[in-house]
Amino acid sequence: MQLFYRLSFIPLLIALFVYPGHAADPSPQKPVPLDIEFTARCDQTTQRYVLLLPEQFSTEKPHSLLIALHGHGSDRWQFVKDPRGECRASRDIARQYNLIYVSPDYRARTSWMGPKAEADLQQIIEELKSKYQIDQVFLCGGSMGGSSSLTFAALHPELIAGVAAMNPTANHLEYNNFQPAIQASFGGTKQQIPAEFKKRSSEYWPEKLTMPLSISVGGKDTSVPPDSARRLINILKQLNREVLLIDRPNEGHKTSYEDSRAILEFVIQRAISKKDKPAQ
Repeated sequence: MQLFYRLSFIPLLIALFVYPGHAADPSPQKPVPLDIEFTARCDQTTQRYVLLLPEQFSTEKPHSLLIALHGHGSDRWQFVKDPRGECRASRDIARQYNLIYVSPDYRARTSWMGPKAEADLQQIIEELKSKYQIDQVFLCGGSMGGSSSLTFAALHPELIAGVAAMNPTANHLEYNNFQPAIQASFGGTKQQIPAEFKKRSSEYWPEKLTMPLSISVGGKDTSVPPDSARRLINILKQLNREVLLIDRPNEGHKTSYEDSRAILEFVIQRAISKKDKPAQ
């Protein structure tokens, strides 16, 4: 009888290991950043971006996309890993709104959204739209990334539903910092190719910035002075655009976590409301 109990217990143990039943469902795995490599169409070089799918991701339904552009001297990992307020707020907003989150190199440390970076970002958006059900596309970034967000939105307003720019310049013709990097990216000096510098200065193209747009600036910012961004917001207000400016007179070249969240929330909520509004 004891032998019978021991033998009958063995299949029970096997069943528990093989068929755990409802004892404890495994907790869902958090998405991990994927380092994606692609060949740039414009020059056949190998380029990269980081992709982070939302926790509630489904291939059966559309998701909006938040593209975060890093600052000068950084790369695609800044807005994925950096604990600074701008980066952390962007990640948290992506989680809150169940957004696909992408952080591209866009020609990495000295990009400034020159022609090749622009082509790369166009290609990334196109390829993501071919792979996933992409609803709206939002752009954000800090410093060089904020400036580049404004530039790309002015060049391709049909692709972008909202822009949140932290500490950007909106005028490359008057901006004098980081000129060696900008000249290499744009293809010459502002004296040699003023039209290219003007083309990439969002202040000159306010009529193209039809999407909700928000900017944060610091009054003591000497790295990227705030004047052109302030002027751009004032012009857009005169055009009755949906805009928000957070202007901190005593701050330098940074945006707090709270202010970063506020400008991101502004464009996403306005863009969603704009999309859902019935046609007149």
